[in-house]
This record gives sequence, structure tokens and C-alpha cells, in this order.
Amino acid sequence: MIKKYLVNPYFLAPMAGFTDSAFRHICLSSGAGLVVTEMVSVKGLAFGSENTAELLECFGDYSHTAVQLFGSEPEYFAEAVKNPMLAKFPIIDINMGCPVHKVVKTGAGSALLKNMRLASEIISTTVKKTSKPVTVKFRLGWDNDNIVAQDFARMCEDSGASAITVHGRTREQMYSGNANWDIIEKVAKSVNIPVIGNGDIKSAVEAKERLNNYGVSAVAIGRGALGNPWIFAECTGTEFTQNWYDVIKEHYTLMLKYLPESRAVPLMRGHLNYYTKRLGLGARLRNQLNRENDMNTLLDILKNCIN
Repeated sequence: MIKKYLVNPYFLAPMAGFTDSAFRHICLSSGAGLVVTEMVSVKGLAFGSENTAELLECFGDYSHTAVQLFGSEPEYFAEAVKNPMLAKFPIIDINMGCPVHKVVKTGAGSALLKNMRLASEIISTTVKKTSKPVTVKFRLGWDNDNIVAQDFARMCEDSGASAITVHGRTREQMYSGNANWDIIEKVAKSVNIPVIGNGDIKSAVEAKERLNNYGVSAVAIGRGALGNPWIFAECTGTEFTQNWYDVIKEHYTLMLKYLPESRAVPLMRGHLNYYTKRLGLGARLRNQLNRENDMNTLLDILKNCIN
């Protein structure tokens, strides 16, 4: 059922603070087969959190955007999937891999790797309450002494998940060290549902190598896409010829359609750190940009540097 929503096997992985609506739109234009929202709290949906609508903003067609939910209480997932704000999203993704303390301490994210019974209940409850495909993203395990990826994958399949995404790191690793694609390959051989591999994909060459050699159905590109939406065009041969300055300007212009400038500029500065690194511009310029609060000035500085 999920395959009809997938244009190609090169996906944009969800990243808090970065996979905003504007960036997702640009990555889709560049050729991404699927994009995923930043994590949305199921409790935030239930209680009408102020930033939830912002996280769920999309431009144009929702048909290739999954919404990612997180939480630790099955009853809130059951309520969340019926929320009208999720109606346009064709896929529900459940985060069971976020390693940050403020998420883990609530029993959500990577904490669920240590509570497979609860994880199963969350998945099965969500599946029962929606006709949409439900997918799950998780890590290899809590630490190297507790690698549970294969068992967790089989549990997800048995609980009704339509596909899984495996980040090839443990919770203990956070974002350091190397992703273990050998374990991702073992997971892909353990289940009969699509497995999406995630971790350390920095180029189109690496994306294709992982796809072709590790038995996965698709790859999810995270940090390798930051400041570099062109990676999806390189993977898919999509026509995407916009120059750097035009893409950065479009990114900011799109942000302003759903955010006040006071919110858009700080978020955009985070993206600019990556755009400027891709351009080979120095730390001195990034420091200057990080101190600037007027976006038009930021754009003028960039235009002079790029041109």
C-alpha cells in the first residue's frame, strides 16, 4: 500500500529544526521521492500546541509528505491520527529513534527501544485507528551492548507497520561515530516490509551505493541534504538548475509565507550555516551572518560573496 506514494527511493529524512516546510518543498522540487515533517508531539496535537500548525505547514501537494509523530502513550496516538490537521498527509510515521534527552525522558523516541511491548502497542493502536500506512523510524539499539534492531523490526512488522526506517546508530552514539550499514542490511533481510536505510549518506554516489548493496528499498538522506538539496537531483537526474543564491532566497521567501520574520530569520540562519559550508565560504562569514538579524542584509552579504 505504501509504494504508491513513493516516487523514487531517495527520501529526505526528518530533522528537528531543519526539515521545515520551505526546505521540504525545495527538496521535493529537486527530486526527493518522499519528505517527512519534523517531529510532531501527539500531546501537542491533542492540546493545540502553538507551534504544531507551523510544523504541519506544507506548500502545494501533500501527496509525497509523511507526518512524523512522537510520544509514549498509545491513547494520544489514537487521538492524533484523527486530528483534521493530519488529514492531507498520506503516511503516518512514528518516531522511535530520537536520542535527545528531553524526548527520551518522557519515554518517547529512543526510550521505546527498551520497551518493545509499549512500542508495539503504540504501533498497533495507530494502525487500527487509521486507514493510512503507518511507518516507524528507529535506531539500532540503546547502546552497543543492546542491539535490538532485528527484533524491533520484526515487532514493527507484526504490529502492522507498512515500512520501517533504520538509522544505523545507537542512542548512545547520538550523531557521532559511523552508521553501521551491516546491521541495516541484516534488518532488511529479517522482514518482509520495505526497509529504508539512514545514516552517513553525504553524496549521490553514497546514496546509490547504499541502495544497491545493502538490501534496502530506499535511503533517507539527512545531514547530507542540509545546504544541498541538489543531492536529490544528482540521485534522480531531476532538472534542478537554480543557482545557490536563488535557492537560498526562495527558501527564505517561502518561510515568510507561514512565519513572522522574527521566527524565520533565526531558523534561516541555521540553514545558512550549511549552505555557506557547501559553498566553501569561511567561518568568519558564518559568524557575521549569525550576528545579523535583518534577512535582506544577510541576502546582500551572500550575493556579494557568491557572485
